[in-house]
Amino acid sequence: MRWMALCVFFAFALLGCERSTEADSGSKPGSSTIKPAPGASKEPIRSLPQVDTSALDSFAEGIWIDMVNELLSPCGEPVSVARCIAEARKCKRCVPAARYVARLVDDGYSRDEIRDIYRVRYGEDTKVEKLTAHDSPLRGSPMAPVTIYEFSDFQCPHCKTTAPVLKKLVEESNGKVKLVFKQYPLPMHPKAREASKATIAADKQGKFWEMHDLLFEKQSELQTANLDDYAKKIGLDMKRFKADMQSKETEKKIEADLAQGHAVGVDSTPSIYVNDRRYIFPPDQLGAYVREELDQ
Repeated sequence: MRWMALCVFFAFALLGCERSTEADSGSKPGSSTIKPAPGASKEPIRSLPQVDTSALDSFAEGIWIDMVNELLSPCGEPVSVARCIAEARKCKRCVPAARYVARLVDDGYSRDEIRDIYRVRYGEDTKVEKLTAHDSPLRGSPMAPVTIYEFSDFQCPHCKTTAPVLKKLVEESNGKVKLVFKQYPLPMHPKAREASKATIAADKQGKFWEMHDLLFEKQSELQTANLDDYAKKIGLDMKRFKADMQSKETEKKIEADLAQGHAVGVDSTPSIYVNDRRYIFPPDQLGAYVREELDQ
């Protein structure tokens, strides 16, 4: 089922972990579109051997042709994506960009939606501030070329369903993807902050991901009293665990993650950033998105 990802990015207020599922093919108020490349309407390029469009019917292929001849090169050159490829320009992102547009067309997005979604991924004005791993828990190889940042809330049901998807993606990437976890307990979830503290305390003993996975598994049982049982289950030193749960350093870690999230516009959980850009699609499309990143 296709999510209306654009309303998440452009119009989503702080509604916790809820996601919009309403489709809207019109343009969005306040959203900017990509200006056509110079000469885009003249002599459109209709075929790019580097891009497989066999899944598109003739109508969809017509939309793809229009879009790749209109949208600008992701490297900032004043030429269309299609011309960038046809002229074998140095920008290595043009072919993946054209394939990305083909996927969006195949998924049924409208022209206006494609313009906005393309801008989110490739527009210079939407690049977020550089996110940093710092002392955040990391899953995968530190040297992986693709970095996924996840701002998550342990009481959020959407975060629970996303967690195994991210874990599998990292494990099957052969060292090409790493996941950085950011604490983002929402005020609407009264048990989330204590759960965050429990994972930070577990991290002090090298068992963040064990606690992370267990808390999502036991999401309906996040009462404070149960956290001690979970700590015992994964073999933590209980005296140290309890002390770390209550430490000022733990509180500061949560506040630091929240502040970083606020700075880059996090307005819901889970909020995912791939190589510093907001990911606005459902988790089941993340694999294709990451493959496109690796293709660049």
